[in-house]
Amino acid sequence: MKKRALISVSDKTGITEFAQQLVEQGFEIISTGGTKKALQESGVPVIGVSDVTGFPEILEGRVKTLNPLIHGGLLGKFDDPSHVEQMNAHKIDPIQIVCVNLYPFQQTIEKPEVTVEDAIENIDIGGPTMLRSAAKNHQYVAVVVDPTDYEQVISDLKEANEVKFETRRKLAAKVFRHTAAYDSIIANYMTELTGVETPEKLTVTYELKQPLRYGENPHQKAAFYGKPLGSKFSIANATQLHGKELSYNNINDADAALQIVKEFSEPAAVAVKHMNPCGVGTGSDVFAAFEKAFEADPVSIFGGIIALNREVDQKTAEKLHEIFLEIVIAPSFSAEAISVLTAKKNIRLLTIPFDQQGKPEMKMTSVEGGLLVQEQDHYSLENATITVPTDRKPTDEEWEALKLGWKVVKHVKSNAIVVTDKQMTLGIGAGQMNRVGSAKIALEQAGEKAKGATLASDAFFPMDDTVEAAAKAGITAIIQTGGSIRDEDSIKKANEYGIAMVFTAVRHFKH
Repeated sequence: MKKRALISVSDKTGITEFAQQLVEQGFEIISTGGTKKALQESGVPVIGVSDVTGFPEILEGRVKTLNPLIHGGLLGKFDDPSHVEQMNAHKIDPIQIVCVNLYPFQQTIEKPEVTVEDAIENIDIGGPTMLRSAAKNHQYVAVVVDPTDYEQVISDLKEANEVKFETRRKLAAKVFRHTAAYDSIIANYMTELTGVETPEKLTVTYELKQPLRYGENPHQKAAFYGKPLGSKFSIANATQLHGKELSYNNINDADAALQIVKEFSEPAAVAVKHMNPCGVGTGSDVFAAFEKAFEADPVSIFGGIIALNREVDQKTAEKLHEIFLEIVIAPSFSAEAISVLTAKKNIRLLTIPFDQQGKPEMKMTSVEGGLLVQEQDHYSLENATITVPTDRKPTDEEWEALKLGWKVVKHVKSNAIVVTDKQMTLGIGAGQMNRVGSAKIALEQAGEKAKGATLASDAFFPMDDTVEAAAKAGITAIIQTGGSIRDEDSIKKANEYGIAMVFTAVRHFKH
């Protein structure tokens, strides 16, 4: 039986070497377009697809391999007498190896100036069809979509004079993953183009970034995947300058820290433990901001994740170096800061392009047997409908503190209460089953600093007990959603203690 390989690739990494090795193993090479030209220029003997089909490429190259003389060679069962008889009758030669990768659709739509016409033109038709044909028929055909697999194919040929069945099945599985991912990106592009918000089928694809040692706990297997067209402003696209590999919990915590720190335009520092902030500070510069974040909770920050929205300088690095930290995230680190921080072997240093905060992505949460999809909570105080139902209105200083508390509270697990002054968090109560329980935790943590401070709640008060607790601790202003059937009780209690209370009419639950 004649041995033939069909090669047509956009990614030409290593292709001439691979083709030459196939020729040395007795294969004829069939190719087309730019791949054919590249192989010929490298001295690899090539047969054109048109020479096989007897039909020219037409419609600007849109139709070239969609032909029975190609697909018959890919789909025929080489040991089935009826298939062999039909192939012989129609002069169809088997094709034992297919090496194809696809038009660069993703790379095309990533270009800022791309037109819809360019995007559509880069939807590959013949490539996926050949890949799927060959992968379906992997009992007989080896199909290669990834240049990293060339070496295995050649190794099998040299060892066994064929690509082994185990290899063929693995390669076929990779092909179906590849074409599914390719189609997913196209489907999402077209869905967004047509403005459909809840398509009847949601297809998503992610690429493996790294296997993880384990998940939340050592007995759980885990891996980290990145979205092909995902936000550059993300942990998935961070650059790690130093330290151990990120763990499952590191990634979750680092993402939480990043989501909080992006709320601030002024210099800010955020410390996170177990996906909740334990300290948030702002200041005139990054050093002052970090000092405030540290002061907010010097106990919980131990072993935490720090996110800063300004370059880390030497002075700040020296302060960071004094504490055991898992990760420091920043737009950049000065050379001096890197020298200071890398003295610790394991600390992870990540840089994120803070200037590339694009459109917020949809948030996806898996549940058993399904997926929840929602917009991210990017609602700010500027979007809210503000009312002040109490007799006293907040002072300018209280307003600054209330704004800080409102930015932070939406990132704290519900029920959430945050106590702040105008530069830092003083107490955080997270994840309690009742709101007054969260308030008691936050107020107890704030201690004497609660006197003259403000309190933020992620949702309304179902009764006046939270206001009562806040007043007794010395809180002078509160920001909350409002909208409870018992709002009047809370307003009356606030007036009784001279507390200014702000209603926002927007809730910030975080489960």
